[in-house]
Amino acid sequence: MKVFRRCVVWLVLLGGANGLAQQAALPHKLEFDVASVRRNVDDGKPQSNIALGPGDVWGPSGGVLSAKNFTLLQYLVFAYKLADYQQAALREKLPGWVVSDRYNIEARTADRDVTKDQMRERMRSLLADRFALAVHYESRVVAVYALEQAKAGATGPKLRQHPKDESCPDFSLMTKTADGKPTTHLPDAGDDGFPMFCGGIVGMPASAQDRYSFGARDIEMSVIAKALSSWGNLGRPVVDQTRLAGRWDFVLDYTPEPRPAYATVDSEGPTFQQALQRQLGLKLQSQKAPVEFLVVDRVEHVKEN
Repeated sequence: MKVFRRCVVWLVLLGGANGLAQQAALPHKLEFDVASVRRNVDDGKPQSNIALGPGDVWGPSGGVLSAKNFTLLQYLVFAYKLADYQQAALREKLPGWVVSDRYNIEARTADRDVTKDQMRERMRSLLADRFALAVHYESRVVAVYALEQAKAGATGPKLRQHPKDESCPDFSLMTKTADGKPTTHLPDAGDDGFPMFCGGIVGMPASAQDRYSFGARDIEMSVIAKALSSWGNLGRPVVDQTRLAGRWDFVLDYTPEPRPAYATVDSEGPTFQQALQRQLGLKLQSQKAPVEFLVVDRVEHVKEN
C-alpha cells in the first residue's frame, strides 16, 4: 500500500468563527450514517447532487451526497474549502494517483436539513476513515493582496450594504426540474441588477460575450475577498482589509486576462482590477500577511466497501 506523507498547501487566514484553522481544530464528531466509496471504472463525466467547490452555494440535499467520477483532490477541495490557488499548490505536492484516480461516493445522514459546512465536516471524517487522511496546519507570512477601499468611506455603484429589511429566496428554494433536481441555468438578475438569490456567489449573465460576471446578495466581505483570487487569476491569496462590516450585495462584470477562447468580439471592457475599482470601489494592494498552510501528514489508497 502506497502512503504519502507531508505536503503543503496555502490556506488564507480569514479569521472569525469560520476560519480554516478552526475547521481543522473541530473534533470530527459529525459522520455519515451510511457511506460507500468505490474506485470509478468508467469514463463518464463527473456528476454530483451538490456543488463540490469551495463556495457557499447550497441547495436541498435531503442529507444525501451522491458524487461520481471525482478525484480525491476534488473531494479535498470540497472538504477543506480550497480556492484555485490553494488547489494548484496542493496538486504540486500530492502523489499522482490523488489527482488522477477517480472515485464514486454515496453517503447519507439522517439529518435532512444538513448545512453545507456540516456536510463538509462529514466528508472530512469520511476521508480520514477511508483514505487514512491526516492533516494539520502551520502558519507562514507570505505575499498576499490586501483588499481595501479605493476611497475611504465610499463604495462603487455595484456594491451596496444588504438592506436589513429586504428578503430574497436562498438557494434552497431554487426552481427544480421535473425530476426534482435543481436547475443549472444562470440566475436572472432582479430589477435592481443584483442576483435573485441570497447567501452565495453565482455566475451572472455577462454584459458582453468576452466578459465574466459574478454577483451575490447578503454575504460577508471576507467571502468576496477570498473568491477574488481565482476570478482575477492572481496567483496569491486575497485578505479582506476593507473594514466593511455587515452583509453586502455586489455584481462584478469584467474582461478576463487572457480573454475567453470562445470570444469572437472585443468589447473593450474593463480589466479585472479596473472593474474592481470602478464598479465596487475596491482595490488590491500587494503586501505580506499571515497565511495558513495545510500539511497533509498521511494519505493512503481507499478502503473500498
